[in-house]
Parts: sequence; C-alpha cells; structure tokens
Amino acid sequence: MSLPLADGPLAGAAAALGVGLLVGLERERRKGEGPDRQAAGIRSFTVVALLGALAQGLSQALAAPGLLLLGGAMVGALAVAAYWRSAARDPGLTTELAMCATYLIGLLCMSAPAWGAGAGALLALLLAARGRLHHFATRVLTEHELHDGLLLAALALVAVPLLPAGPQAWLGGADLRRLAALVLLILLLQAVGHVALRLFGARTGLALSGFLSGFVSSLATIASIGARARHGDVPLRAAQAGALASSAATWIQSMMILGAIAPPLAWLLLPAALAGATVALALVAWLSLGEAPTEARPPADSAMLRVREAAAVALMIVTATLLLGAAGRWLGERGVVAGAALAGVADAHAAMAALGGLSSGGLAPGTAIWGVWAALLSNSAVRAVAALASGGRRFGALVGVGLAAQLAAAALALYLR
Repeated sequence: MSLPLADGPLAGAAAALGVGLLVGLERERRKGEGPDRQAAGIRSFTVVALLGALAQGLSQALAAPGLLLLGGAMVGALAVAAYWRSAARDPGLTTELAMCATYLIGLLCMSAPAWGAGAGALLALLLAARGRLHHFATRVLTEHELHDGLLLAALALVAVPLLPAGPQAWLGGADLRRLAALVLLILLLQAVGHVALRLFGARTGLALSGFLSGFVSSLATIASIGARARHGDVPLRAAQAGALASSAATWIQSMMILGAIAPPLAWLLLPAALAGATVALALVAWLSLGEAPTEARPPADSAMLRVREAAAVALMIVTATLLLGAAGRWLGERGVVAGAALAGVADAHAAMAALGGLSSGGLAPGTAIWGVWAALLSNSAVRAVAALASGGRRFGALVGVGLAAQLAAAALALYLR
C-alpha cells in the first residue's frame, strides 16, 4: 500500500514547502539584521515556493495558464524591488535570482516532486557554498586553468557531438567521433592529474606524480624520473615507485581506451589488466614504505591541458590504424601482430586504440589479443631500456623487473580466465 503523499498534489505541495524552507533557511543566515538586512529570508522564500506550487495547481484545475505568468510577474517585481533597495550596498543579484528560481522550482514540484526537491537541494547547496566557490574561483583557479577548463568544456559540449559518427574510410575505418572522445578523455585525465598535484603535491611523493603523469606517457615519465634519480634530486626508491606507478596508469588507461572503442575486447583483457595493475601498485606500495614525501607540485602558472600531446596521441592512433589495416590486408593476421608490435614501440595506447577500432570492424578477437600483447611487450621493452639509460643500472634493473612481473601476472590471469 502506498503512502497518501507518495504522489499527487499533496506530494508536490510538500516538496515545494520543503524547498522553500531549505533555501530560505540558507538565505536567512546571510540576510543580516537591522534596517540594512536583505529583503528575503526563510518566510519569504517559503511563500515564493508555495506561490509557485499554488499557481501550477490552480492553473491546471481552472485551465488558466495565465496564473503562471501572473505569479511569475509578481515574484519578478518583488525581486526587482528588493534589488533596487539593496543595490547601493550589495550590487549582487544572488538573492533576487534565487527567489525567481525558487518560484520555478515550486512549479516543477507540482508535476515532478522528486525533480523539484532535487533542484531545490542543489540550489541551497550552491548558495551555501558561496565562500568556497569564491575562494576557488579567485584564489585557487589560475588564469591558465580557467582557459583550459573552458576549452575542455567546449570540446566536450560542442566539438565532439558535431563530429560524424561511424567508420571513416579516409581514416582506415576509424570512428572520428570516438577518436575525438578519446582525445577528450586524455585531456580530462591531464586536468585531473594537474588539479590533484596542485592540491596535494606538497604532501605526496613521486608515486602519485608518476601515476598521474603516466596517463599522458609512461615512457616519458620513466625517462624524466630516471634522470632526476641519476642526478640525486630524488631518493632512488621514491623514483622507482614513481616509475612503476606510471606503468599502473598504462594498464588502467588501456582498459579505458579499449572500453570506449571495443568493449568486447576490453572485457576479454580485463583480468589481465587488473593483474598487471595490481602487481604494479603492490610494488609501488612496497617501495614507498618509509620514504619521506617529495615535492611534486606544478608551478601555479603552468597549463592544465597539453593539447599538443593529446593531438599527437590522436595522430599516432590514426597512423597505427592505417598501418595495421594495411598490414592486415597485405600480410594477414601475422602482419597485424607485427604492426602492433611496431606501433607499440612509440606508444602502447595508440596501438591498442588501433586494434580496438579494427576489432570493432571485424578483426578476429584472437588476433586482436595477440596484437595487444605484442604492443605491450614492445612498449615495456622500450620503457625498460629508457629506465636503464636515464636512471642507471640500479634504477633500471628494478623498473625492468617490475615491468616483467606485471606482464607475467597479466599473462597468467589471461591464461586462467
């Protein structure tokens, strides 16, 4: 048996009342006291929310949609009067806009109480977070980060949805929209890593820095950390932990790429990726024990997004797709595996994205899996050589052993599947 307030006008009115009280309670704490106080508080916002609910209910009952406009005009006039009264000492429009939003939420509550209640809670949360949002926008967020955030939003909301979907012959069968979404994913990971390092860099070590940088390029991360270890800028164990943490990011990002392009192939390789990432993180934890945290905070004026690197990954993916497609046509399945190994030397993610695209286009799952392994083997070998060359014998030996242990664990997990 359902409760009497589970639906219907009573539920809408109750939701509107709750929204008015919630938003009004937040505004009441900020409106001040005395003759200079703000015009609207808990009672005003509750009445505005109930006015919206009554206008919606009466307009439906009496078939008079003009009541909605009348109620909106009344609330708008009150908001204008409140702003005119307080503009000299407080030029902000937050309270006045909140009154109009509360009226509209009251309307929404009568037709969709759950949505109305959620919108009211979100509005109250937004109003209550004023100080934190102001601090974040003016003190934490830099000009570069604001620019990069707007660029990221434009790519996600405008550029990617407008691109054509489906295989494109001139790209060797690759899906242009999925390719753009992959570039967007890489940029998003860069942004997350940058913000995390800005917030926690002084209290974390090279392990977190290496893990976040590994989403961009594990090879470049290992070479950079190895050079710092060779020159004595960071402790050896901390440097090794950072290098192996970047390899854990490679496993995670590989699954994200394959999951976006070829979900069936990603599902087949998931146990192997989990095993490889688990071994990498276990080695990182072991190496990090007893190590003092190291400074890893990027400069405040550094860019959050590295668009050229993401575009370079997209170019490598297209090149690898064309290479593997041509190898498959000319040399058959062995050509695809050999091409994947060759592409993996430059970038494992590009090779996997290309194999995922070919798998969606009809490449046999067994051949795709062998291609992934070929790319991982060649890329791991290059990373081991880079660790040895940049960081010396002690640094490179342990990193190489760690990479080999990850591959062995991944192979065992895939065999036992």
